[in-house]
Amino acid sequence: MEAYLQHLVAQSVGIALIIVAVVAFFESLALVGMILPGTVMMATLGTLIGSGQVGLYEAWLAAGLGCFCGDWVSYFIGRKFKGPLHSWKFLQRYQTLLDKTGHALDRHSFATVILGRFIGPTRPLVPLVAGMLNLPPYKFAPPNIVGCIFWPPVYFLPGILAGVAIDIPAGHNSTVFKWLLLGSISLLWLSAWLVWRWIRSAKNSDDAMSRWLPLPRLRWVCILSVAATVVSFLMLSKQSLMPVYGHLLWEVMVR
Repeated sequence: MEAYLQHLVAQSVGIALIIVAVVAFFESLALVGMILPGTVMMATLGTLIGSGQVGLYEAWLAAGLGCFCGDWVSYFIGRKFKGPLHSWKFLQRYQTLLDKTGHALDRHSFATVILGRFIGPTRPLVPLVAGMLNLPPYKFAPPNIVGCIFWPPVYFLPGILAGVAIDIPAGHNSTVFKWLLLGSISLLWLSAWLVWRWIRSAKNSDDAMSRWLPLPRLRWVCILSVAATVVSFLMLSKQSLMPVYGHLLWEVMVR
């Protein structure tokens, strides 16, 4: 997929930005986003940003517009077809998730719309459920705009970091640095997920992961993961190639 995207980018930057917008649109579109590997595609597009083939701010704008349009299409689908959607067998498979999303929207609509954009399974569902619950547009719009502004760079970031690493000159030191960078980023994401599980431990008590990772074990695993993350980033900061990497990353940010 990355090779195909790179081929299209080579043809035209305009085409690349259209692809970014289309991927963000379908990643946000009701139901489609649940089966589309949008997270992987966004990270892949991030590598093109990191390698300098696509500008960060142009891609950010394109992705923001794409997800904004996808969310509002989903919202109006929910408002228009809420009756048939309630009885659709495909959606009934996700009834528990729909119920939890609806309950969260009833209690904390602003926070739910924003946070829902950053959580994979709920991203294409929150606007749909908001429409099905007849959440007023004036309540849906502000958090939706905030989410669409901040979501693209978060999902581009892993790919950007990888794309910048590609530009580091090859050699033994660069190989060690790249593997350490990959390990540090992986540990960071793992730690963030574990902390999130810990914070939500009371609400996750009935799922399969909680039975495999009960709260006492989760606490120890979370502490060890955070400690390993800190150590890995300290080691990364002492690498001789870190200034080179930092300079290349800064160029991407200001380009």
